[in-house]
Amino acid sequence: MPLLTPRMTAALDEYEQWQGPLYEDLHRHPELSMQEERTRGIIAEQLGEYGYEVQSIGGGVVGVLENGEGPVVLLRADVDGLPVQEATGLDYASTHTQEDADGELRPTMHACGHDVHVTAGLGAARLLAAHREDWSGTFIALFQPGEEIAAGAAAMVADGLVEKVPAPDVCLGQHVLTTPVAGRVAVASGPMMSLSVSMRVTVHGSGSHGSMSHLGVDPVVLAAAIVTRLQTLVAREIAPGDFGVVTVGALHAGSSANIITDRAEMALNFRAYREDVLDHLVEGVQRMVRAECEAARSPREPEFELHNHFPVTDNDPEIAERVREAFRAQFGPDRVEEMEPITASEDFSVIPDAFGAPYCYWGLGGFVEGREPVPNHSPQFAPDQQPTLRVGTEAAASAVLALLDPRG
Repeated sequence: MPLLTPRMTAALDEYEQWQGPLYEDLHRHPELSMQEERTRGIIAEQLGEYGYEVQSIGGGVVGVLENGEGPVVLLRADVDGLPVQEATGLDYASTHTQEDADGELRPTMHACGHDVHVTAGLGAARLLAAHREDWSGTFIALFQPGEEIAAGAAAMVADGLVEKVPAPDVCLGQHVLTTPVAGRVAVASGPMMSLSVSMRVTVHGSGSHGSMSHLGVDPVVLAAAIVTRLQTLVAREIAPGDFGVVTVGALHAGSSANIITDRAEMALNFRAYREDVLDHLVEGVQRMVRAECEAARSPREPEFELHNHFPVTDNDPEIAERVREAFRAQFGPDRVEEMEPITASEDFSVIPDAFGAPYCYWGLGGFVEGREPVPNHSPQFAPDQQPTLRVGTEAAASAVLALLDPRG
């Protein structure tokens, strides 16, 4: 039997009337990580209207709804946008700009679907609040800032999240993805999103005139050699059965064709499912960079800065199975898929780990069958509003209900 009662299903049929406009408003007004003031205000106002006890914690919003004895279940949704210039052509496309942490004005876009997460999370919160006669326990609706820079979950924990809300017995979360197709959900047991860390690398040269390269040390050539050398790290040092990625996402050096600059800066990203593999990749990059610097006669030691640490997302097998069965009951087995581990990363697990609670995080299809999916973080990323919002709301509510106590 479906987890949602006939009364809940009838209510959901009406939700498109407010969820669509809310989603489009959020999409028009994305906000960068840890600067989500407008978004936070909308969420707090909605939760207050639904009857939740609302708190602002660490830049996020938490609503607590106590409804008698029973389990405590937390549902998390992330809320931040990205510094991306939107190119979807939607009539509700973002034209919003915002200063980043360095004071630079950036175009902003919900290029990762967090506007879907907020809208579906509020839908589930409203549904559960309106039908308290059907369940017992405590529901926590948590809306987290700063996921894109791996800062928001830690900020909420540092601001006393564990002391300020009831301790959850289980934590849940979802993400709109390119697979499965819209209308379906996918669940995995065990590790399903990778560890990740980013690194800034600065290598030093010796400036010179472009016509007198023999009198300097060219950091552009040095950086190019490093980028080429790094391609061997995964291919020749990581076992074929292990997963690892090293990406050089940016390389900046110089300002003029006839000037040999004195430094080059690179931005790297690492992914793995195991800590030892990630550590090997990071240490391998440092080893190779130092060796290339020595070979190039670099006048100074290279500099390394690690940032944006994302933990592995490792679903509790028992909770994942309960969520899987809830989805099968709600949607039917043909709309529930096994989720293959993906290479993206999340800071979601910081929150359940702070409470010592098991968790499950699942995938939500965002693109209708027959439409070419566009990857998250692309300027063209635009999930189909329906059935994505309906299924996201339904999935969140049914997973929560499966872990609360039923009434009636």
